Amino acid sequence: MKEIVILGSTGSIGTQTLEVVRNNSDMHIKALAAANNIDLLFEQASEFMPELVCVYNKDKAQKLEERIKDAGMQKHISVVTGMDGLTDCAVINGADIVVAAVSGMIGIKPVIEAIKTGKDIAFANKETLVTAGHIIMPLADKYGVKLLPVDSEHSAIFQCIDGERQRHNRPRKIILTASGGPFRGMKKEELKSIKPEDALKHPNWSMGKKITIDSSTMVNKGLEVIEAMWLFGAGLDNIEVVIQPQSIIHSMAEFEDGAVIAQLGVPDMKLPIQYALCYPDRRALSGERLDFYKMSQITFEKPDMDTFEGLRLAYEAGRAGGSMLTVFNAANEKAVAMFLENKAGFLDIPKIIKECMQEHKNISDPSLNDILDVEKDVYKFIEKRYNRIL
Repeated sequence: MKEIVILGSTGSIGTQTLEVVRNNSDMHIKALAAANNIDLLFEQASEFMPELVCVYNKDKAQKLEERIKDAGMQKHISVVTGMDGLTDCAVINGADIVVAAVSGMIGIKPVIEAIKTGKDIAFANKETLVTAGHIIMPLADKYGVKLLPVDSEHSAIFQCIDGERQRHNRPRKIILTASGGPFRGMKKEELKSIKPEDALKHPNWSMGKKITIDSSTMVNKGLEVIEAMWLFGAGLDNIEVVIQPQSIIHSMAEFEDGAVIAQLGVPDMKLPIQYALCYPDRRALSGERLDFYKMSQITFEKPDMDTFEGLRLAYEAGRAGGSMLTVFNAANEKAVAMFLENKAGFLDIPKIIKECMQEHKNISDPSLNDILDVEKDVYKFIEKRYNRIL
């Protein structure tokens, strides 16, 4: 029996992970954690009966505890809250793998502590590696844990290079594919009037609000570039982004001899989730399959980094390294929150990121406390600059 912890169980990745667990009788949920959606979390807890459930919001954790008691499940399920509770879930005895699917930098500490207890990590939280990759990667080596990517692009690269890596063949280039989002082909002038409801209409993927906005600005692809840098030990000059609008090729690896290996599939996140949970095995997975007879074309385009400036800024942050990566991530998080609340325009998102990066004095090797302090400083700078408290 594989014992699984899901941090972020009520989000898109979390709910799809539970779908995978439902279809695999040798998987069991050890702990679940969510921010504040106690209605869905109660349903999940009732079905999967984990030992531990965390609600980050203290008041809602108390309400969930009451509901669990009323349902007579308190002898089987304990409820915890806050960062301590999130960490308790991550380090729970008996768990084999932690699915890191919480949104934002809140996932850094629980992931670090889970690694220290020898648990493998299924990564669906870009922010952890983007801001703390220099801490996470050495820890994973020290404790001998596997970091298994869940993002479709990074899972694709992992699948492309896994066998070659065992033969000590490293890729010369990593090619990250991107759909281009809902505004592919548009210019800046056309993006001035974009509203949140427009940006939330992704053409191919069903995702949470924040990541969908990130996809529309191509900041998400920038975060993936930085994540790939850490996961695969690649230099930024060897990571290329290409637009592949059909989302059929999920990413590629080019080797020294010029051979390019690609991973193809329908846009379905359950495939990379199950692959991470079952690695190195592949199991049957129900769902749609590619039909090459019906597929009319697979096309490629060069990304427009002038219009979608967030991608270019990600490369700049990656080259600067250190705490600049935290600035890039934190500024984007705050700017996206402002956009979703109609307190900033669509084009303000890269503008805010750029201003924060220009303002920041880089720390070359930030500690965890440095990272968290920089995040707070970025938020304060944005609030002061725009005179809006979110």
